[in-house]
Amino acid sequence: MRYYIIAGEASGDLHGANLMRALRHQDPEAEFRYWGGDQMRAVGGEPVRHIRDMAFMGFVEVLAHLPAVMDNIRLCKKDILDWQPDVLVTIDYPGFNLKMARHAHEHGIKTVHYISPQLWAWKAGRIKKMRRDLDRLCYILPFEQDYYKDNRLPQAVYVGHPLLDAVDTFNIDDNATVDTGRKTIVLLPGSRRQEIAKVLPVMLRLAQRHQEYDFAIAGMTLLGEDFYRRIIDCQGGDLGHVRVLYNQTYSLLASAYAAVVCSGTATLETALFNVPQVVGYIANPLSVAIARRFVEKRIKYISLVNLIADAPVVTELIQDDMNDSRLEEEFRHITVDEAARRQMMEGYARVHTILGNAGASDRTAQEIIHTIKN
Repeated sequence: MRYYIIAGEASGDLHGANLMRALRHQDPEAEFRYWGGDQMRAVGGEPVRHIRDMAFMGFVEVLAHLPAVMDNIRLCKKDILDWQPDVLVTIDYPGFNLKMARHAHEHGIKTVHYISPQLWAWKAGRIKKMRRDLDRLCYILPFEQDYYKDNRLPQAVYVGHPLLDAVDTFNIDDNATVDTGRKTIVLLPGSRRQEIAKVLPVMLRLAQRHQEYDFAIAGMTLLGEDFYRRIIDCQGGDLGHVRVLYNQTYSLLASAYAAVVCSGTATLETALFNVPQVVGYIANPLSVAIARRFVEKRIKYISLVNLIADAPVVTELIQDDMNDSRLEEEFRHITVDEAARRQMMEGYARVHTILGNAGASDRTAQEIIHTIKN
């Protein structure tokens, strides 16, 4: 069968690659055409556009890249109809992907969306469009079960969280670790240029104050080595104990003593590796102001760890709170305070229990194939 898959950012590329492997295992004749990144490319199939040309986040950032966004929309609509897949599988990235789902649905193509938009936080009105345009919704957060039951979306099914699959199948890359006799702090500044440019300088100033540790930045080759080097060079000062390692996030986390993490998928990845962390996030102030006007209920947390636990397992430093003094304070908690580290591990264990077992990729593949056949 023919699967047209769209992932718009780095986390979608990871989950898309694992899903493609699961689909190929269940359907050896599977043909893939996709929008994704290097991990999906490694599985095989026909690439259309790389995620480096798609990962725009925030109202202001999307407006700034509007011509590219519109070009992607036009290209994708045409390409779906030209290829005529058995199913369109969209992964997260709802602003773009739900438009493609509607287009495919209007032309008689089956549609499956994997990783639900956060309707419980904002844009709840999307549920009407999803009810109309999706043949199946595969969602991954346990607490979403009550939401979809209450809002009567019969095509919604809980498949579990795909990060459990990614972590379970990981094999450490020894090249990511250098034994200097010192503990390593991993810096995960995000996957988008806009967020990295804001949060990485704060992380680097922390590193300058702590020469007693080695610091490793989890970099992404798709953003280019020059991008990270310019930010580091602009910081100045002694950063000889800071290195950038590309596409080796899990290897770094497997040997890390602690981490400073930009909010997103990486917060849960860090928790699944049992690494104490501080979460920080700085967005464009105008984008934040606009977003707050659309949030339909107060959300207590932004990190996946805290959202799943429904408790403050990790400290979140958001916007103005992501500053040198607050980060220093919380960093000392996760590196020096053994009681605080143990308490965080207990919180991580609760999160893991709530998430359950691996197998989300296989379960989602089953749902996709079932949708095609029925």
